[in-house]
Amino acid sequence: MAKRLAFVFPGQGSQSVGMLGQLASTHAQVGETFAEVSAVLGRDLWALVSDGPAEELDQTQNTQPAMLAAGVAVWRCWREAGGPAPEVMAGHSLGEYTALVCAGALDLADAARLVAERARLMQEATPVGAGAMAAILGLTDAQVQRLCAEQAGAEVLEAVNFNAPGQVVIAGQRAAVERALPAAKALGAKRALLLPVSVPSHCALMRPASDQLRATLDTCSLRQPEIPVIHNASVTVAGDLAQLREQLAQQLYCPVRWVETIRAIGERGVEHLIECGPGKVLAGLGKRIDKTRPTTAVVDTETLQAAIAEVE
Repeated sequence: MAKRLAFVFPGQGSQSVGMLGQLASTHAQVGETFAEVSAVLGRDLWALVSDGPAEELDQTQNTQPAMLAAGVAVWRCWREAGGPAPEVMAGHSLGEYTALVCAGALDLADAARLVAERARLMQEATPVGAGAMAAILGLTDAQVQRLCAEQAGAEVLEAVNFNAPGQVVIAGQRAAVERALPAAKALGAKRALLLPVSVPSHCALMRPASDQLRATLDTCSLRQPEIPVIHNASVTVAGDLAQLREQLAQQLYCPVRWVETIRAIGERGVEHLIECGPGKVLAGLGKRIDKTRPTTAVVDTETLQAAIAEVE
């Protein structure tokens, strides 16, 4: 009897030049999926993913559609190889859009257009270099939240990604983020480091982008997901399409409550967590949040076949 599964999809930060290259050599779904997204964007996304340069792949307007395509491609490989469907899905930040495509709520082409617009609006909301994000390791959530309140001054500085116990990301105006780093270390943080991102995601600086994204979401064709998707902003499953649209709009300026999301997945009786996409970031976080549940990252042919054998 197949185990009860949850699938999680990564967001920005898991991309790398050459990702999914081995899987693409054995599964046509990878190239086909990237071709679909490339046709929408009008540029060869697979060439960028395969050959780089990394600096171009890491630009928000390229990273977001590339990660969307990558997650959907791995999902399609999983299903084509006979992998069972999960009971629930979730995605970290951008990965929420990937989850909605895989759950049948969004067509891939529509998602590609939506994600491209999301990336554009996020980049325009804050000039390059004006915002920043940083990872704080070794402090409690409450300590990080107090740190942000104390160091913000008249600027924006917020705890935005609650990724695992003792691992919180902050975002806001660059000067405020930079002030927070030595202050975090003085509080006892093991590490406090700037992240290589071009926009300060999930903080109040993204409210203008959210307001504009709502207009695009209103014109986008959405369906009720065939598989429940737990949303970042509320840690709930949207009850209708209006709620789903609102969750996606709020996600831009609300924290990613990943610890709560993984625990909510556990409350549904899930026995195995699968990270679907390049990298192993979410698998690592999942193990830190709940050490009792097996967690697997599917990134190539070997891990795909091993994961299917393990859960069947």
